[in-house]
Amino acid sequence: MTESRRRKAPLVADKRYASKGRKPTATKGTAKPAGKKAAARKTTTRKSTRRKTRRKSGGGGGFFRRLFRWVWRLIWGVSWRVGAVAALLLALAVGVVYTSLPDVDALLDGRARGSVTLLDRDGKVFAWRGDQFGGVITADTVSPYLKNAVVATEDKRFYRHFGVSPRGVASAVRINLREGRGPLSGHGGSTITQQTAKLLCLGVPYVPSEWESEAAYEADCRQGSLWRKGKEAVYAFAMEVKYSKDEILTIYLNRAFLGSGARGFEAASQRYFGISAAEVSPSQAAMLAGLLVAPTRYAPTNNLQRSQDRAQLVIGLMEAQGYLTTAQASGARSNPAQLSAAAAARAGGYFADWVITELPSFFGSDTTDDVVIRTTLDQRLQKSAEEALQYIFKEKVREGSKAQAAIVVMSADGAVRAMVGGRKTRVSGAFNRATQALRQTGSSFKPFVYATALELGYSPLDTVVDEPYCINIAGSGQWCPKNYTNKHYGRVTLADALKNSLNIPAVKVAEVAGLENVRTVASEFGIESNLAEGPALALGASESTLIEMTGAYAGILNGGSAVEPYGLTELKLLGDDAPLMATSTGIGERVINDKAAKQLTWMMERVVSEGTGGRAKLPGWQVAGKTGTTQAARDAWFIGFTADYVTGVWMGYDDNTPLSGVTGGGLPAEIWKETMVRVTEGMTPTPLPMLAPDPPVRQEQPRRQRRNQGNGFENAINNLLNNIFGN
Repeated sequence: MTESRRRKAPLVADKRYASKGRKPTATKGTAKPAGKKAAARKTTTRKSTRRKTRRKSGGGGGFFRRLFRWVWRLIWGVSWRVGAVAALLLALAVGVVYTSLPDVDALLDGRARGSVTLLDRDGKVFAWRGDQFGGVITADTVSPYLKNAVVATEDKRFYRHFGVSPRGVASAVRINLREGRGPLSGHGGSTITQQTAKLLCLGVPYVPSEWESEAAYEADCRQGSLWRKGKEAVYAFAMEVKYSKDEILTIYLNRAFLGSGARGFEAASQRYFGISAAEVSPSQAAMLAGLLVAPTRYAPTNNLQRSQDRAQLVIGLMEAQGYLTTAQASGARSNPAQLSAAAAARAGGYFADWVITELPSFFGSDTTDDVVIRTTLDQRLQKSAEEALQYIFKEKVREGSKAQAAIVVMSADGAVRAMVGGRKTRVSGAFNRATQALRQTGSSFKPFVYATALELGYSPLDTVVDEPYCINIAGSGQWCPKNYTNKHYGRVTLADALKNSLNIPAVKVAEVAGLENVRTVASEFGIESNLAEGPALALGASESTLIEMTGAYAGILNGGSAVEPYGLTELKLLGDDAPLMATSTGIGERVINDKAAKQLTWMMERVVSEGTGGRAKLPGWQVAGKTGTTQAARDAWFIGFTADYVTGVWMGYDDNTPLSGVTGGGLPAEIWKETMVRVTEGMTPTPLPMLAPDPPVRQEQPRRQRRNQGNGFENAINNLLNNIFGN
């Protein structure tokens, strides 16, 4: 056999690795070169495969994928490192704040000043001033309706978040943008924890020396910058670590401002409803929770209907979140919360302001303690005065008139029982025309001219000639007073001169009695304003306030002793039994003798029963009083009294515009009557303490002694008396 025929068959391994179409290896001597060629072919095949793969995948797309993967790995690597650093810094910041947080009890009453609670003469609360704090309440002791209302309204996920709610923030941003505001303007998406942090001013206490005012401090605490929001979030995280959820809610319930000076829900509940926050009903709880969004706007004492409408929305939230059943929600809607009698009345706003201003500032406007003041106010009489004023202006004053009026009701010892300082009666901090407005008194001053004459020994039945009369005044020339009617009535008694408010007799009597004596009597009766120097003093050229004039008339009623009008009877610190201040009476030194006071009362009774004050007649009652109208009718007065109360009324314009067709015997007398009809309702009429004069006995010359005048002037006095009164 030839060599070629004896060629061996291919090995199994050769068959296994041989490529399709590849020739088998023939001999052992050629195996190695064949292996090198196979390896080369294999390498070429792999490169060809990669090129084909790149062509199939689009060529450059793989490059961008690799670039994207690289960028992503870079971002991720940087992000988690930055995040880790940020988390570490946040943890450190939270830890620092955590260590500064005090116990919960130290955060419940954060007021910078105290409060003043005013009680009427019967011990019932009628007004508050300052920041009221009704006492500590907790999330456990407060009414569950109130607790649920606050959570439903302010932060429905309160018990599930960690202090900040990203979902809430995102929702708030979306709403703000939809409503055309900036992302952080308007809705803030703050949780209750964040709101509590803001109420705590992030732990920065109020130091008066470092701030222009408390309002400036609070405005700084409420600012909503991005940096401030970040600090607020850190503080909220620290609070969540330090306190339990109920402890945070307790702080919030005690520190939230809820309008009308109420700090915390206990104070608000007491102020608006007269009950504790532990006792409020669903409708009351909804009204209180509704205040949180805008306390002043939704305060029920400002607008009850608006507050009730807001409460309806809160009831809906409570029902939707399962805090109220359908039946409970329906009942709350059908029976909206109502104000307590004291809150609804808002009586004595002018009176309360006056009492506060009469106190030392450390017990009043600047107090840092909680002060309780018992006052002289009679709420029935206060309501009477307010209703009377409203009635007259509604029924007898033209619509749109800007005329103003004021009323003071007082006991004979100076205790102020009611005060109205203007037509808007339910106010606080307003201009008080009863105590602050200095106005010319007009003829309402004349009783003090006749009081001086009576004190000097004259009788109401002594006479004076009403005739043309002129006086030369140094530096001013001749002054000739005239009567309101421009008529003269000849010889008249002092009683008739006062009854008809004649000017010339009043000037003559003042000249005889001595202008200095008249000034002394008036000032001792309590008219502390600067009194006119010249003879126009007798006609009320001086200015005074309504409360001064009413107090002076009270001195006539009580028998001739001066009074100091007062409104405070007792002042205590909250929780103390012993009073720090007390007043039992305002009666002071005697000014005129009892007989003179009673005769003057008799003269003033005739002013009402027969003279210019006829519109003030009170059926079944004896009334004494005096009208007063100033030059050009810029001021109109009527001040009068029964045996029980003295009431003063002033009417005029704030800008001194003359009244049109109004005199003291007109609308002021009618306001007086309407007030006293209500004041005396149900009372038994009591006669006035007055004394009719004895019939005159003709004498050559009664002995009269002028106050503060030596005997050297006796002849001059007698000559002047003869000229004025006749022999």
